[in-house]
Amino acid sequence: MAFRPLHDRVLVRRIEEDQKTAGGIIIPDTAKEKPQQGEVVACGSGARGDDNEIIPLDVKAGDRILFGKWSGSEVKIDGEELLIMKESDILGIID
Repeated sequence: MAFRPLHDRVLVRRIEEDQKTAGGIIIPDTAKEKPQQGEVVACGSGARGDDNEIIPLDVKAGDRILFGKWSGSEVKIDGEELLIMKESDILGIID
């Protein structure tokens, strides 16, 4: 299924973090927090400004991003769990 977000929404795939701490302790699945890093899969065309002009998004497909803990809505597309969020929920781009 092809999916394209609308307006200022972004489709994000979570990036799993390490399963061990710096000291070598393995973290069980029940104690892990959901990752707050992701990769942009697809972007909408942009938001409309007060003058009805489209303001393009600052992120693009392939960017690694950092987002808030409770950001976005979880969806399942083609068996893969993804997030749909507004661009304003994105905290920054990781270089």
